[in-house]
Amino acid sequence: MRLEPTGIADLFLVEAEPQRDERGSFARTFDDALFAKAGVTFHTRQCSASFNLKRGTLRGLHYQAAPAEEVKLVRCTRGAIFDVAVDLRPNSKSFRRWRGAELSADNLRGLLVPRGCAHGFITLADASEVFYQIDTPFEPELFRAVRWNDPAFGIVWPLEPLVIATRDASLPDFAP
Repeated sequence: MRLEPTGIADLFLVEAEPQRDERGSFARTFDDALFAKAGVTFHTRQCSASFNLKRGTLRGLHYQAAPAEEVKLVRCTRGAIFDVAVDLRPNSKSFRRWRGAELSADNLRGLLVPRGCAHGFITLADASEVFYQIDTPFEPELFRAVRWNDPAFGIVWPLEPLVIATRDASLPDFAP
């Protein structure tokens, strides 16, 4: 397993390195010591999963406000997604920059999303499942979101959403 820097502080693409043989494969998908060596303290306190029926389903861009900001490790365990994180930390050198990556059941990649970043994805296949390891319990009153297509971010999505919650579609422009 290795952590690939993305150009956004503390945002890593997590690359599993499967060992394959006649039975199939085995891969480590989380290693506390490897994360610590990269300067990341991450202790899973909650896990969540989302199942998405249709290709083109968009979720996000969501985050938690202080003091419940989250670090989350996101993986696609079935199907495929284009996963995105946007840096919303005003003092960050990469403020308002985004990074996207294809995560799939086949490539075993994960995206480690740091505190202060919004997260969202669009499904690239029907019946896609996304699994989250999260370091902070969800607090509904601290839920925040920014619009998926806000020009302040300029995210290049691989396709237009076909399914999106009214809440996510009607968010206002980002106001720093």
